[in-house]
Amino acid sequence: MAREQTEVRELDEGSYVMIDDAPCKIDSYSTAKPGKHGSAKARIDARGVFDSKKRSLSQPVDAKVWVPIIGRKQGQVVSVDGSDAQVMDLETYDTFTMLMPEDVDLQPDDEIEYLEYEEQRKITRS
Repeated sequence: MAREQTEVRELDEGSYVMIDDAPCKIDSYSTAKPGKHGSAKARIDARGVFDSKKRSLSQPVDAKVWVPIIGRKQGQVVSVDGSDAQVMDLETYDTFTMLMPEDVDLQPDDEIEYLEYEEQRKITRS
């Protein structure tokens, strides 16, 4: 799996973290002062990178969490069929089908930027 372990205190807004086995982008990060018998706690609110679901995590700042290694790649649209786009990776020349976001209108030969984690892909910029 493409992920690494780090401490909660190393995370910040805009970075990625695994919550419920899903890669998420952190929307907000806050810490509470240490209690009488414990360490400081961090509260993380995040949104799933590929499913957009809101998730949250509350852990001591010295706890270990998994951070997904998400690749940012370039592609070119080969063809469009309804809500599916056939895309060719501009580095490896692999072709695959991706679901187009509703707010994006792609045409053949358009260059796109997409995120990839394991077998999941999402268009971020066209």
